[in-house]
Amino acid sequence: MAVFDTREIVSALNGLRADWRESQKRSLEPGGREFPSRDALAAIVEQLKGALFPMRLGPTDLRHESEDFYVGYTLDSALHALLVQMRLELAYSARQQSRTEADIEADAVKAARSFAAALPGIRSLLDKDVLAAYNGDPAARSVDEVLLCYPGVLALIHHRLAHQLYGLGLPLLARIVAELAHSQTGIDIHPGAQIGEGFFMDHGTGVVIGETAVIGKRVRLYQAVTLGAKRFPTDQEGNLQKGLPRHPVVEDDVVIYAGATVLGRVTLGKGATIGGNVWVTHDVPAGGNVTQAISREATGRGN
Repeated sequence: MAVFDTREIVSALNGLRADWRESQKRSLEPGGREFPSRDALAAIVEQLKGALFPMRLGPTDLRHESEDFYVGYTLDSALHALLVQMRLELAYSARQQSRTEADIEADAVKAARSFAAALPGIRSLLDKDVLAAYNGDPAARSVDEVLLCYPGVLALIHHRLAHQLYGLGLPLLARIVAELAHSQTGIDIHPGAQIGEGFFMDHGTGVVIGETAVIGKRVRLYQAVTLGAKRFPTDQEGNLQKGLPRHPVVEDDVVIYAGATVLGRVTLGKGATIGGNVWVTHDVPAGGNVTQAISREATGRGN
């Protein structure tokens, strides 16, 4: 005798799936999977990390004389696998459009080639990020330690890759790549956020950076910093308006200490310092300094 009789559960789940697909105007996926795969993208990102940093994030038995062969082989495998995922997203987004399979294939190949061509630039940005972390943390003993151990660097590797996908019109793939890092590090960076070179998140846990945030060069954040939206505009029917600039602009050389919350499309001027646990909803001038004491003092004067 079977311990579980799942027939009624299977039937109920079948009905729920059918209702959902009908309400969302989904196809029955007769040709197989309709959506990109989180597991496939996780494997692709691991391959890309190895190709970008072969002697640190590649296989343990890799030798310098085999480095180029490994990078070439790994890139070929990762890019072909990524092309499959790109096709899936583009086909999914084209369901309501009059686009042919040939159009989708051409767009996928173009996106994959553009992504591949961007990888040297991504490696260059990441080198600057790693150096920023090493130079900015007295506890760091080597750049290798930073690359292998720091969650902020892992999150940035994912972000640099995800941001490229986002810019190529592949927001679902980008979001999956970003969320893989979020689940591992507790650092939540939307792939749409623009982040300049030499970015360092010290400790990093709990950092949140919104979609339309713009971050300049050599910016440093500490744990639990939020660069978020103050409000969410709606249209006449009460629906959220998506894509509007609603997150902060952080100019070059800004430092934001632990627990600070910066909300709305405000600008933190070049070289500004934002103290820990403050709530900022207004512009801060270049070189400005916002601390809890100043905030309390300003509040007291206003009463």
